[in-house]
Amino acid sequence: MIKNVTADITINKLKEELKKTDKIKQPDWSLFIKTGVNVERPPAQPDWWYIRSAALMRKIYLNGPVGVQRLRNAFGSKKRRGHKPAHHAKAGGKVIRTMLQQLESAGFVKRVEKPKRGRIITPKGQKLVDKVSK
Repeated sequence: MIKNVTADITINKLKEELKKTDKIKQPDWSLFIKTGVNVERPPAQPDWWYIRSAALMRKIYLNGPVGVQRLRNAFGSKKRRGHKPAHHAKAGGKVIRTMLQQLESAGFVKRVEKPKRGRIITPKGQKLVDKVSK
């Protein structure tokens, strides 16, 4: 069902639902940080925390147990190095870890150890994603 809807529509609707929950809040320090070594400035959108959290939730829903390192790789981008060729750089881990911890405390994702380590979507989170993707 979620694969039939484009990512931007799902993420925007999921963002609005995450704003309504009291467990997911943007920390004060998030206004001043970059999201990785590859970016030059902090995010310009005022609700970028909820957009990224919704994108994380969608990514976990689609890709099964996924860890912080795979999410850092997925949300990373090109690092420009002047005259040298650009290389891929991972996104910042603290931002992703904090968002995952907030999603865990809200009950949308949970941590698993076997057979693969990482985080998976809970039935509550799956219900929310399915509801917004209709």
